[in-house]
Amino acid sequence: MNNLEKEQNPKKADKSISSLPLDYEFPLHVFHEGTNFDLGDFFGAHKGKKDGKSGVYFRVWAPNAKSVSLVGDFNEWDRDKTPMARLADKSVWEIFLPDVPQFFQYKYSIETSHKSVVNKADPFGTHMETRPGTATKYFDISEYKWTDRNWYKKKSEVNVYKSPMNIYEAHLGSWRQYEDGSPFDYVKFAEEIIPYLKEMGYTHLELMPLAEYPFDGSWGYQIIGYYAPTSRYGTPFDFMKMIDLFHNAGIGVILDWVPGHFPKDAAGLYEFDGSCLYEYSDPLKKDHLSWGTHVFDFGKPEVVSFLVSNALYWLEKYHVDGLRVDAVASMLYLDYDRREWRPNKDGGHECYEAIDFLRKLNTAVFARNPDVLMIAEESTAWPLVTKPVDVGGLGFNYKWNMGWMNDVLDYMKMDPIYRADNHNKLTFSFFYSFSENYILPISHDEVVHGKASLVNKMSGNGWVQKYASYRAFMAYMIAHPGKKLSFMGSEFAQVTEWDEKKEIDWACLADKSHQGIAAFSKALNKFYLENSPLWEQDDSWNGFAWISHDDYMQSVIAFRRIDEKGNEIIAVCNFVPVDRKNYRIGVPEASAYEQVFSSEDPKFGGTGFYDNKKVKTEDFAMHGYENSIELTIPGLSVMFFKPIKAVKKTKSPAVKTEVIEAVVIEKAAAKKPKAEAKKPEAVETVVIEEIEVIAEKPKKTRKPKAKTQAQS
Repeated sequence: MNNLEKEQNPKKADKSISSLPLDYEFPLHVFHEGTNFDLGDFFGAHKGKKDGKSGVYFRVWAPNAKSVSLVGDFNEWDRDKTPMARLADKSVWEIFLPDVPQFFQYKYSIETSHKSVVNKADPFGTHMETRPGTATKYFDISEYKWTDRNWYKKKSEVNVYKSPMNIYEAHLGSWRQYEDGSPFDYVKFAEEIIPYLKEMGYTHLELMPLAEYPFDGSWGYQIIGYYAPTSRYGTPFDFMKMIDLFHNAGIGVILDWVPGHFPKDAAGLYEFDGSCLYEYSDPLKKDHLSWGTHVFDFGKPEVVSFLVSNALYWLEKYHVDGLRVDAVASMLYLDYDRREWRPNKDGGHECYEAIDFLRKLNTAVFARNPDVLMIAEESTAWPLVTKPVDVGGLGFNYKWNMGWMNDVLDYMKMDPIYRADNHNKLTFSFFYSFSENYILPISHDEVVHGKASLVNKMSGNGWVQKYASYRAFMAYMIAHPGKKLSFMGSEFAQVTEWDEKKEIDWACLADKSHQGIAAFSKALNKFYLENSPLWEQDDSWNGFAWISHDDYMQSVIAFRRIDEKGNEIIAVCNFVPVDRKNYRIGVPEASAYEQVFSSEDPKFGGTGFYDNKKVKTEDFAMHGYENSIELTIPGLSVMFFKPIKAVKKTKSPAVKTEVIEAVVIEKAAAKKPKAEAKKPEAVETVVIEEIEVIAEKPKKTRKPKAKTQAQS
């Protein structure tokens, strides 16, 4: 009896179904338990042999289908020509085809229980047609040869919590485009953006979703091909080559991942076999009405296997360094964006099965990949998001600080005259900064759909004040505890909102004001990377101390950032356009403090009116410290100060010290009266001062390389 006859005579077919092949039993058993985390190695299309012939096995999960056929160009899309067989596990269908070429195009034609027929893309397909087509293409990804072994070795040696992390978020299709408006492919994108990221001082790139999606306007957040890198920019091998290039350049790659919901496109997961297979069947749980999508059924073991396998697939098969998990809050709450909702068994609004799924996800990911990033976009005060599962946490290692983002952007939007009454928006986030491992995000969501570009969010009387506010905000963000993320275009203060259909506004850089912002961003990023107090203790109160947080009348704050060796940077921020002269702050050391960075430096487009340079401490107690310094703080500015450490001769190399001392003593003797020159204490003072000056002279550096096309 052939497969077609089996389908036409179900009773006979059931009797003739043989037991599962031995190598199928375990994968399917753990699949139905919700613990098969390599599901992509079983379902989908995979090379194999049958009766001595090489070919490809196609397998699909469709438990409620009446029949399933493989259709495509190879059989004129005729579902009667290539029927699939139901296995002894009756939820799974399979067929073997010999001599299947790369890019073989296909879909599953599924006859539902109510006798309608739907043609579906392979949920585990590794490649798909370019929109508007939705067919799957067979593509064997196992043949790619990776070259990033050194990157993995380096990554395994790095403690991400004690390291700098400055993330550049980008939409691949609109970062750069050709003159005709077509986007760069994966490899071209990497080749163009890598020197730019290195030059500008970013450590990581975060890419908006790249799993296959049909609608450009969704930016990748409505996916139909969870296992297929979008073909907009090339093949799976091109995607792999892109990741290789980033890794060989020392840049980590984070990918946006969407496990919360999926679109209702006919070729996707939506009612896959005629039933609610991947989504909830409960009408009060299955829909995100605002997004027009369906919600994954996190209580179904097979769906858990599908999603956890997918996360590991991107991390292990495609070598991405982390996943930013989209819309976690929408998963955690049953009443999220719903007027009607069904409470949990205890009457609450927490989605228990989603909580269990997230914990299982992070446990599985870190068990196999301990040095990856799992980042939650979680917009509420859900507790313990970045704490281990065994203490009741969700198990992520980072969370976007959405509270900080909302508060501080509201603060920067308001006229400075009202900021005194809203000072808490500037300071409140510091008081919970160490309750989670945070990333401070200024993402694409804040510069689109009528929200205005980042620079246009800044209050100010004209562009000079707007740019000053912009620089002050970015410097405040760098000094605030937490890793950093900013969206493309913010580094040169793009004026227009982001539009996914065209490249970001590089033409801005023809203007001197935007050149100044770009120079500021580059210098600020470099300052961040070179100063461990700004990142080494981001996760601990040991890395932060207030100096002044309550001067709301003048909208000034001052605080310390401290590394593990006790080195520190003091940040002083003035958020009104009024200069503060003779402004005194307490400091912990009785020495001198040097201004090492100012957002109002003239090379950034600032006024440059005030440079505090080196300021000696005074024995005047303030802010709980025994000593203090007096500063001039320009309006709408942020300045960084470092304590000047005394230079001890005993720490200098002996030969160099002798040479320096001989030269300096000779100079001192020539300058001083003879009687005074004989005094050893006078000579000692001059020696120490001269050594400090010599030590502070900048070393010669290489001339910067010519700007890349991306910078011009």
